[in-house]
Amino acid sequence: MTTPAPQRAAAPRRSIALFGGTFDPIHSGHIAVAQAAQRRFHLDAIHFIPSSRPPHKSQQELTLFIHRYAMTALACAEHPGFLPSLAEAPAAPPHVFYSIETVRKFRREHPDDHLYFIIGADQFLEFPTWKSYEQLLDSCDFIVASRPGFRLDALRLIVPPEKLGRSSGHDQHKIVLRKSVVHLLTTVASHVSSTEVRERLQRNQGIHGLVPPRVEEYILGQALYR
Repeated sequence: MTTPAPQRAAAPRRSIALFGGTFDPIHSGHIAVAQAAQRRFHLDAIHFIPSSRPPHKSQQELTLFIHRYAMTALACAEHPGFLPSLAEAPAAPPHVFYSIETVRKFRREHPDDHLYFIIGADQFLEFPTWKSYEQLLDSCDFIVASRPGFRLDALRLIVPPEKLGRSSGHDQHKIVLRKSVVHLLTTVASHVSSTEVRERLQRNQGIHGLVPPRVEEYILGQALYR
């Protein structure tokens, strides 16, 4: 009589988040948002995804991908669970990366995990201009980093009414959709921007504290944004 092979225990479900952007450069505000999200949602991993060719910017406007990825990797190195990702690295022929494609890629690779998408409130308000944004709303949960005084009602206005779930109006910090949840992250607010960092460097001003220390060393060593 053949003894049946023992069944492997199912891997525990993990919570992972995707944090995309140009990261030109990655700055302390990005790290603060990621840390707040990691604490609140008990995230096992946050994938920082520098985009080599986002749809809203031309290649001429961006620092070389290799530099932006290197800075992202340096910023992640000191934080357990922060992972630099090559999911949107340059491809041949040149490819414009859309968030819906990246989310679907991670969904295929992590079919059993709880998937979040970290995004700023201003970016979320522009969702109707994004490719396949209604499908994107269905594809994962969202962590929306708010700014001071920002209200959840502003996010609700851009969600198609047919996407709303029954309990979407009962919580001040989340919108329940039929297939996902939009969470408002209010525990962190940063006034740092990549634009400010670049402009300070162009004026030969210091950026200490605006970017992680190892990123500052890299920028100065490579003479970026001069």
